[in-house]
Amino acid sequence: MKTLKPLLALALGVSLVLPVEAHRAWIVPGATVLSGEDPWVTFDGAISNTLFHPDHFPLNPEGVSALGPDGEAVELQNVHSGKYRSTFDLNLKQNGTYKVFSASGGLSARWQDEKGERRFWPGRGERANPADFDTQVPKDAENLEVSYNSRRIETFVTAGAPSEEALKPSNEGLELVPVTHPNDLFAGEEATFRLLIDGEPAVGAKVTVIPGGMRYRDGQNAIETESGAEGDFSITWPEAGLYWLSASYRDDKAKAPATARSGSYVATFEVLPE
Repeated sequence: MKTLKPLLALALGVSLVLPVEAHRAWIVPGATVLSGEDPWVTFDGAISNTLFHPDHFPLNPEGVSALGPDGEAVELQNVHSGKYRSTFDLNLKQNGTYKVFSASGGLSARWQDEKGERRFWPGRGERANPADFDTQVPKDAENLEVSYNSRRIETFVTAGAPSEEALKPSNEGLELVPVTHPNDLFAGEEATFRLLIDGEPAVGAKVTVIPGGMRYRDGQNAIETESGAEGDFSITWPEAGLYWLSASYRDDKAKAPATARSGSYVATFEVLPE
């Protein structure tokens, strides 16, 4: 399994996860529950203004990984990045649940220079290199703020019977641990999930759930909630279809040199008819 530290170089590829409210990142499988002797799934990845309609920027496929039912990495096939979306295939050779995800994390800083102007590290469009922190960020700068930020985008698919191994958290950054299996969701039923930050309950995380098909309706029809004392929250799915879930969290329990940590989490779920 890849951890956040080796993925720092990939932060640019997913840095567009919710910096602007209208731009939403997502990975969508062609199907989430499959059967047969040799099932394949095609995935789309994008950052778009309208959910599940690629119209802005492709998700960087180099930052996407997959875990199989045994918890081991599975190779993506036929990877391609176009103008507005990236695509790839996954051969589900084992029965069970697969997790497809993009994860990154790293330090960022902002401060005021001697002229009172705002400075940022890394600069806009640049990749953060942790080795540069000590030389690029003045420790005695005015109003210095150093944060550790994590980002994760996920979706899940199952061949045959659902399994749990791929759903285990890495305990790095903001993560979702399904209490209800993510490929066992049905319209009208309640599903429960738990949010963790670095392996501990993410209490008070803000959660937004939006159904797909936004371009065919006037409103977002967003469901908003907040995680409880154990990081848990529940969603009752109003109807069948694809859903986009976003969670955000921030506190002051970061490891030095950071004084704050924040996490963003995004997942796509398919809810089946009753």
